[in-house]
Amino acid sequence: MEDIHICQSCAMPLVKENDFGSNADLSKNSDYCVHCYQNGAFTQNITMEEMIERCVQFLPEFNKQAKIKITRQQAIEQMREHFPALKRWSGNTENT
Repeated sequence: MEDIHICQSCAMPLVKENDFGSNADLSKNSDYCVHCYQNGAFTQNITMEEMIERCVQFLPEFNKQAKIKITRQQAIEQMREHFPALKRWSGNTENT
C-alpha cells in the first residue's frame, strides 16, 4: 500500500497533482497543499489554532464522505493532537 502524503500545514491529503503547493520556481512542493503554500510562501500568516478553525469549516464535507461521522468538538480535539507533529507547527512555541 502506498503512503498517503498530507499537507504539513493543514493535513489535507495530497492525492492529485493539483493538490500540491508550489515552490518559488513554480515546481511542485511535496510538503504543502495549494491552499497553504504557493510560490514558495505560505498563503496565510496564521497560528495553529487559526488553522484548526479554518479546517473545521470543512467538517460537513468530510462527514459526507466518512464512514464514521465526528462532531465539531471531536474534530478540533483530533487536530489539536495531530497538528503539532506537522512540519509547519512542530517546534513552534507560538503555534497556539
